[in-house]
Amino acid sequence: MYIWKRLMPFQGKIKSPFSLFAKINLLIVVLFIPILIMYTYSNNVTYDVVSKELQISNTKQLTFLSSQIDSRINQMMDFSLILSRDPNVRAFNGLNMWDDRYDRMQTRYVIQEKMTLQTGVTDIWPTRYAVHSQQNEDVIANYNRTTGYDEEYLKKNMSGRWTYGDQGAVSEDELNSFYWFYTDSLAQPGMLTGSNLVIEASFSYENIQNMLDTYKAGGQGDPFLYHKGNSPILNRSADKQLSAELIQYLDTHSPEDTTQDVVELNGKNYLVSSVKSTYLDWHLVDVIPLYQILKPISLSQNLFYTCMILLLVVGISASILLYRNVQYPIKKLIKGLRRVEQGDYSVRLYSKNQNEFSFLFRRFNDMSHQIQDLIENVFHEKIRAREATLKQLQAQINPHFLYNCLGYIINMAQMKDEQAVVSMAHNLSAYYRYTTRMERETSSLQEEIKLLINYLDIQKLRNGRIEYHIDIPEDMLAQSVPRLMLQPMVENSVIHGVAKSYSSGEIRITGERLNGFGRIYIDDDGPGLSPEQYEALNLKMQEPLQEEMGCGLWNTYQRITHLFGSHSYLLFGPSPLGGFRTEIIWEIPKEDTDSDKGNTDTNLS
Repeated sequence: MYIWKRLMPFQGKIKSPFSLFAKINLLIVVLFIPILIMYTYSNNVTYDVVSKELQISNTKQLTFLSSQIDSRINQMMDFSLILSRDPNVRAFNGLNMWDDRYDRMQTRYVIQEKMTLQTGVTDIWPTRYAVHSQQNEDVIANYNRTTGYDEEYLKKNMSGRWTYGDQGAVSEDELNSFYWFYTDSLAQPGMLTGSNLVIEASFSYENIQNMLDTYKAGGQGDPFLYHKGNSPILNRSADKQLSAELIQYLDTHSPEDTTQDVVELNGKNYLVSSVKSTYLDWHLVDVIPLYQILKPISLSQNLFYTCMILLLVVGISASILLYRNVQYPIKKLIKGLRRVEQGDYSVRLYSKNQNEFSFLFRRFNDMSHQIQDLIENVFHEKIRAREATLKQLQAQINPHFLYNCLGYIINMAQMKDEQAVVSMAHNLSAYYRYTTRMERETSSLQEEIKLLINYLDIQKLRNGRIEYHIDIPEDMLAQSVPRLMLQPMVENSVIHGVAKSYSSGEIRITGERLNGFGRIYIDDDGPGLSPEQYEALNLKMQEPLQEEMGCGLWNTYQRITHLFGSHSYLLFGPSPLGGFRTEIIWEIPKEDTDSDKGNTDTNLS
C-alpha cells in the first residue's frame, strides 16, 4: 500500500510514452529540415552559377567558331572580287582578238595558277574557283570542270547569296557544297548583258565538318550546321540519333540569331546553343549534355541526401530502441497502474529482459498481490456485514406487521367480534409459522403469495370495501425472493390508499417476466400522490433511513438491493387504476433461469 500511495500522485503527471516517442522523432526531423534547406539552397546557387558560366562560355566558343567560318568565306569573296579585276581574267573575257594559241594557254595557265595559289594558302579550308566568260562561253577552274554554265542556271544563282547543294554544278568529284557567284556587271542581279564575267567561289561541306571536328575535339559539345529545309552538316563523330531528335525540335522552334535553350531529350537535359552565320544564313548549333557536365554536382547532392537519409534512419532506429527498452516498459507500468486504479488488482507485468524495469515489474506485482489480498479480505467482511444487515432488516419488518395485527385484534375484541378475532388470530398464527423460520432468508414467490392472500383476507375482514385480484404467471411462482417482500407494499396500499378513500377499495397484484428481470406491480385505486411527491419518495429510497420515514418500504428496498444487486429496485408512480402503483423489479439470477429452463424441458418431454 505504501508503494501505491507513492505512485498514485505521479500517475497523472506522467506523459504518454508514445507521445514522447513522437516528439523525439519530430525533433530529429526538425533538426534535419534547416540543414536540408541550407544545402539545397547552396546547391541550387552552385548549379545556377555553373550553368550560367557554361552557357556564356559555350556562346563565346560558338561565336568564335562562327566568326572563323565567316572569315574564311569573306576571304573567298574578297579573292573573287580581286580576281575579277585581274588583267589576265579581263583578257580572258576580252574580244578574243589574239590568234596565238600560246598566249591563250599562257593566260589560262596564269589564271589557274593564281586560283591554285589561293587554295594552297588555306590548306585547312580547300576552296574551288571558276571563271566563266559569257562572251567566249569558256570556263577556267581549279577543279575538273569541262563545261560552261547554263544561262538559266546563272540567272537563278546570281542573287549575291551563298547557296548549298547546287545541282547545276558539274564536276567529276562533286560533293554537296556552298556556292557563290559574282559578276562585274552593273546590271541588276540576275540580269546578264551577254558579255558578263562570272566568278564562282565554292567550298565543300567537308570544310565545315573539319572545323566542327576541331571544335568538338576541344570541348564536350556535339556541333552541327543547321538550316531549315536542308540536310544538316554534322561532325564526323556525331550522335546521329540525338542530332535527329534535336533537328526535329529546331524545325518546330525556329532559332534566332543567337539562342540558348535547355532541352529535355529522352529524359535528359541538354544545353542547345545556336549562332547564325553572317554569310551562309545557316545556324551553327552546339548541343552539350548538361547532365554530364553537372553530374559531379548531382552526385554530390545525391550523396548528401543519402547520408541525410541514413542519419535519419539511424536517428529513428535509435528512438525506436529507446522506445522499446525504456519507453515501452514505462508505458506497460502506467497501464498497469491505471488498471489497478480502476480496481483490477489481478494485473501482472512481466519482462523478458533482466534490467531495472524487470525489478520494478516484480515490485509492482508484489504490490498488486498485496492489495488484492486486502481487498478480498475487506470483501469477505462486507459480505458478513451484509448478512447481518439482512437479518436485522427482517427482524425490523416482523414486529412492524405484528403491531398492526395485535392492534386489530384489540379493536375487534373491544367490539365483541369473536369471528374476526378468531380469523385474525388464525391468520396471524399462520403468518408467524411462516416468518419464524429464520433458517432461510428467502422463500418462493408462491409462498409469498399465499401469505399475501392470508394478509388481504384479514384486511378484508376489517374493511368490507377491499377487493383484490392476483395474477402472477406460473413460471414466476418458483422464483426465490426475500421473505415478506410483497406484504409491506400491499400493506402500504391498504393503509394509504384504500383506507383514505370511502369510494376506493380495489387492489390489483400482477407480475411478468421480461428480459431476465422479474416484475410485480401492486396497484390501488386510492387518491395517489402528486408527481413531486412520487419523485421525492423515489429519492428517499436511495438515502439513509430517516425518522419521519416509515421503515417498511425502505427496508424492503434495501433487502432487494442487497440480495439481487444494484440493478434491482423499487419504483413508485401513478397507477392505471387512478391511485398508487408500486413496481418491484429484480434481476433474476442466472442459476434460477437455468433451473426454469430445465424444468420447462422436463415438462415438455
